[in-house]
Amino acid sequence: MAHKRRRNHIVGLDIGTTKICCIIGEVNNENGVDIIGIGTSPSRGLRKGVVVNIESTVESIKSAVEEAELMAGTEIDSVYVGIAGGHIKSFNSHGIIALKNEEVTIADIESVIDAAKAVAIPLDREVIHILPQEYIIDDQDGIRTPLGMSGVRLEAKVHIVTGAVTSAQNIVKSVNRAGLKVDDIVLEQLASGEAVLSPEEKELGVAIIDVGGGTTDLAIFYEDSIRHTSVLTIGGNHLTNDIAVGLRTPAVEAEKIKKRYGCTLSSLKNGEEMIEVTGVGGRGPTVISRRVLADIIEPRIDELLRLVKKEVTISGYDKLISAGIVLTGGASIMEGLSEAAEEIFQLPVRAGFPKEIGGLVDVVNSPIYATGIGLILYGMKNEIDENHRGLGGRNLFNKIFVRMKDWVEDFF
Repeated sequence: MAHKRRRNHIVGLDIGTTKICCIIGEVNNENGVDIIGIGTSPSRGLRKGVVVNIESTVESIKSAVEEAELMAGTEIDSVYVGIAGGHIKSFNSHGIIALKNEEVTIADIESVIDAAKAVAIPLDREVIHILPQEYIIDDQDGIRTPLGMSGVRLEAKVHIVTGAVTSAQNIVKSVNRAGLKVDDIVLEQLASGEAVLSPEEKELGVAIIDVGGGTTDLAIFYEDSIRHTSVLTIGGNHLTNDIAVGLRTPAVEAEKIKKRYGCTLSSLKNGEEMIEVTGVGGRGPTVISRRVLADIIEPRIDELLRLVKKEVTISGYDKLISAGIVLTGGASIMEGLSEAAEEIFQLPVRAGFPKEIGGLVDVVNSPIYATGIGLILYGMKNEIDENHRGLGGRNLFNKIFVRMKDWVEDFF
């Protein structure tokens, strides 16, 4: 089979609750990627990671894409899109087959993964990812690439991510209406992990917490495989709402105050620094100390982090994340969040900055852009895999891609 010609540009589209971000990456000669364009637009058609107004979402996508195209000086026609939202459900599964020729072939690997995903999934849900964790041949576990190995029995442990069909359809439909094709839909925390985690962290055990506007996404990696994923429908917008109510100020002003002055630990503030707060309905501004703002934010952050900790404990991997916690997403850059997380998890915590990129590094060097850059890196890895695997490259990705095309056939 002839190898596909590698594309020069790979594009990540992060469709978030508060902002839509389009990042264009150019593949360089060293098999790396240079960021050449970035565009952001306020997100006006999503709630808690789910599209609730297609027309508004389409306009926001168009605006972000046009800005990125203008900066990059190129036009794009397809994107890798992130998906999140409370509808995302994940679980681990296990498959087993007998080997016919006593040597593992590509067909055997496909068969054992088919066996692992042969579980009852409700009709209103669809598989987004099937992520192999490890293979076992005749009780020999820990195998990552079984192709060509000898044995009589092959087992596979996989992590299956599912989402609501309608939510995935609406994302694809919005992107298509903006004039773009969807290369693949990617779980957002999986993409963020590609951008900010080191191979050593994934091997040793690490949890990535992506604190977005409408959702907080969790992914746990151990022994270089994804072991657990979940999405909590609480995020930075809850903080904004708390500030708006607590300070009696419009939501727009509350968001600005959160970004500029927000701090998650009141103990870090001495009460001397003052903030002017715009009143509601024509009332005059008031002046408060930054300590008061931290007193409003701290309980909500404490609640959010404790919910995530509970999820980590439920996963059973709480004792295996020796490399600690990595924070990404818009809310993760707030002052004091790493310290608050260290206090609750009793683990080392760091902010996740994108790695292994060139080009406009200074512009995108923030946890805010982790998902968008991760989508590009995921796309690059996927296309390299497709070229290297030949016929095998058509297995999981194409099966999901074909099904994804079926989702939107009715719309055209």
